[in-house]
Amino acid sequence: MPTAEPAAQPVNGHVSHWFDGLPASRAPLPGSRDADVCIVGAGYTGLWTAYYLKRADPSLRIVVLEARFAGFGASGRNGGWLSGLVPGDRGRMARRYGRDGVVAWQRLLNEAVDEVIDIAAAEGIEAGIVKGGNLEVARNAAQAGRLAAAMSAERDWQVDGVEALSADEAVQRIALDGVVAAYHNPHCARIQPAMLARGLADRVERMGVDIFERSPVTGIAAGVATTPWGAVSAPVVLRATEGFTAALPRLKRLWLPMNSSMIATEPIPAERWDDIGWAGRETLGDTAHGFFYAQRTVDDRIAIGGRSVPYRYGSAIDRDGRVPERTIRRLRATLHTILPQVADVPIAHGWCGVLAVPRDWEATVTFDPASGLGAAGGYVGHGVTATNLAARTLADLVLGRATPLTELPWVGHRSRDWEPEPLRWLGVRGMYLAYRAADWHEARGTTRTSPIAVVADKIAGRPH
Repeated sequence: MPTAEPAAQPVNGHVSHWFDGLPASRAPLPGSRDADVCIVGAGYTGLWTAYYLKRADPSLRIVVLEARFAGFGASGRNGGWLSGLVPGDRGRMARRYGRDGVVAWQRLLNEAVDEVIDIAAAEGIEAGIVKGGNLEVARNAAQAGRLAAAMSAERDWQVDGVEALSADEAVQRIALDGVVAAYHNPHCARIQPAMLARGLADRVERMGVDIFERSPVTGIAAGVATTPWGAVSAPVVLRATEGFTAALPRLKRLWLPMNSSMIATEPIPAERWDDIGWAGRETLGDTAHGFFYAQRTVDDRIAIGGRSVPYRYGSAIDRDGRVPERTIRRLRATLHTILPQVADVPIAHGWCGVLAVPRDWEATVTFDPASGLGAAGGYVGHGVTATNLAARTLADLVLGRATPLTELPWVGHRSRDWEPEPLRWLGVRGMYLAYRAADWHEARGTTRTSPIAVVADKIAGRPH
């Protein structure tokens, strides 16, 4: 009798699934030149900053330098959640900078979701955007306790529209297995991340911004950014390097490059979607310590991610998104646990990327008028929307405007450096092993958050 065809192996790496079929890279810097503003990094932060600066002052000569191509980093590899999630701990920031400022920060992040949607529509940027909100679920009693606390916190920080859902109501939206509680937050949209990055790059280029790809910056100083192909001299130099910051001189311990991994299935047939639901295209996450995040993609796949191998020794970076095979297997197992209906759907692609984590898990926007040096980042995985607000804030600071944005609590915030190796590798590895143990403990019936996770949070300084 004939034997079954062996299942094709998933594509591994190649930056990310989101880049399939997108354009080739632009030319590198052709030699030294002058500019009014030089931006290092062509991810969301750098591109949005160029957009708002150029829109405010079309006469500005703006140069964007990118080591590979626009969206190569986290901007082109993320889970596609355009959400109002705060890149930090609201309570801790409120104790340091005042509650009113944090409430304003949260409100502006929620409004930034619509800002991105509106600009994409106005500028003709097709990015697969559907504002279906976020569905957050709990799958055991301990997770349900954290879910209730998270929902209460959202309301306490004046996030409007948050709706508690019963297990049945959640399953009516998406036919997930094992849900015990859920809530829906309307301030989130599903996007195709790389399409947004490349569309934004094309738009700012048409506005007159020069983008030079394949131009890695090897040094940043007041008035100059240096590459192997020449230097860009400018009175304003802005760093938007996020997870790749550790590769720059003297910045190795500033932000830790945290790895996050994803897989995407093959397209799922329409009749299977009839069983699953997910008609609202909500983004989907859970309250496990080793949490997952997922979306129904533009082309009807499921893309799901999680941490897996969270940190490489010495702040090393992945090789074009390649992940260990065990990571693909682990994410596949997570998907099949929550949606057993797709257990026979092959996995098409696995990849990873790095996000920047400051030592206190708080993002920042900084600009020094005296030196002309500025930066924004450290979004701890909540950057798709935050980059837009950070870029508008950075543009106001560069242009010398005093606005409500320049008064937000992350402006000028400073975090201490991470510990030297091997301490940071041991610490991060230990933290995630503890979270995995805590999830195992909670899955076996404890009704409260595992004390293992409580200790790990305290040691790491991670937001709750």
